Amino acid sequence: MADAPFDVVILGGGTGGYVAAIRGAQLGLNVALIEMEKMGGTCLHRGCIPTKALLESAEVLELTRRSAEFGVHTTAPTCDYGAIQNRKQQIVSQLQTGMEGLLKQNTVTTFSGKGEFLSATKLQVTPAQGAPSTVDAKHVIISTGSAPKSLPGIPIDGDAVITSDEALVLDKPPASLIVVGAGAVGVEFASLFQDLGTEVTLVEALPTLVPLEDRDIGLELERRFTVRGIKTLKGSKVLTDSFKKTKGGVSIDVESAGKQETLSAEKLLMAVGRGGLVDGMGLDKIKVEMDRGYIKVNPLMQTGEPNVYAIGDVNGGMLLAHVAAAEGELAVEAIAGEEVRPLDYNRVPRGTYCRPQVASLGLSEAQAKEQGYDVRTGRFPFMANGRALIYGEPNGFCKVVADAGTGELLGVFIIGHNATELVAEAALGRFLEATSSEIGLSIHAHPTLSEVVKEAALDVERRAIHFYRR
Repeated sequence: MADAPFDVVILGGGTGGYVAAIRGAQLGLNVALIEMEKMGGTCLHRGCIPTKALLESAEVLELTRRSAEFGVHTTAPTCDYGAIQNRKQQIVSQLQTGMEGLLKQNTVTTFSGKGEFLSATKLQVTPAQGAPSTVDAKHVIISTGSAPKSLPGIPIDGDAVITSDEALVLDKPPASLIVVGAGAVGVEFASLFQDLGTEVTLVEALPTLVPLEDRDIGLELERRFTVRGIKTLKGSKVLTDSFKKTKGGVSIDVESAGKQETLSAEKLLMAVGRGGLVDGMGLDKIKVEMDRGYIKVNPLMQTGEPNVYAIGDVNGGMLLAHVAAAEGELAVEAIAGEEVRPLDYNRVPRGTYCRPQVASLGLSEAQAKEQGYDVRTGRFPFMANGRALIYGEPNGFCKVVADAGTGELLGVFIIGHNATELVAEAALGRFLEATSSEIGLSIHAHPTLSEVVKEAALDVERRAIHFYRR
């Protein structure tokens, strides 16, 4: 047992947890971090980093196939999937080592084991081997993250039926794959495996792909996926009672527009969402309220127990690593007595790393209208951008959603090459309360992809130079 209570004990060493720990140490707090698996959590080991490493290898493979377009001639490229997996793991290991070094340099005390509440101020840590110990805390931040879910009647077996966790460690790409769910996770894995030679069918219950994005983005992504050979079934209901394991993998019936068809594939990837990891940590011993399987918090991340906070996926907000980090900083700064204000989630950038990439921020056109705004939009195609043509990536566009009267930047939606990098400008603009006109009038270097954002912002007032609107 510690000689004195820690100022903050953090349950979970993922992005939210380790960022909160480092920020707390910077503020002079005595911080402990409990992690039952590997430091870095889902983002580092089963999410953001390994997924994008695989996607980057797939993109290099596809670019090599197209190299003759650039005047570079190669023999037919091949895929060494073992080497791709090794590269992925090297990146993960390097980042894990760096993160553990930062925790040590910031004098964060770390515990390896499962953390469980004994009371609101006392936790038990049970290591994989050895006796449990107790840790006293003035404040606790829960940052245990989330895990993939499935549909009733379709059990995850890690072989024929997999989640993103298993998809990341396959020893080879499957010959065929059904992906259920066309949100960020679903479209990323559909894109990845199609580039690697897998026959992919993507099934989504809602009317468009990436249904949380602006409708125009979903329609454009569907077009690009169709050109690539990915079969997309939108507005489709999976008939879970039809699920069968077969000699070659799995089969399942899907109903679309009143018609039913049977899909068969080597593997079925469930990408229907995630649920908070809340079981087995003794939440029944403290005053924590739950909502749809997530921990309820106030705008400062406090639970019903005033000294206990919950950040990241486990509180059911925006399930994004950078949101967890921002919430972790907010929570620990509140604990330290800093002056803080709640996060504005409309200025959180969102990124999806399929090919082409999708990135966005704020309200879609439909959402803005539903909230009563007098909406005006601007749009600019990648086809009219010199840098996009140089990259050989002419497909896609940027769409800016603004208030017609004030020019307030309500939302920015981008689909195209390096969209996830371009959206940072919109995030900064929103943070600084810039208008669409101010973003458009800012001088951008030429030739750059960033000019797509500039011209789309100018188009809100029909001032785009390189795009003629009829």
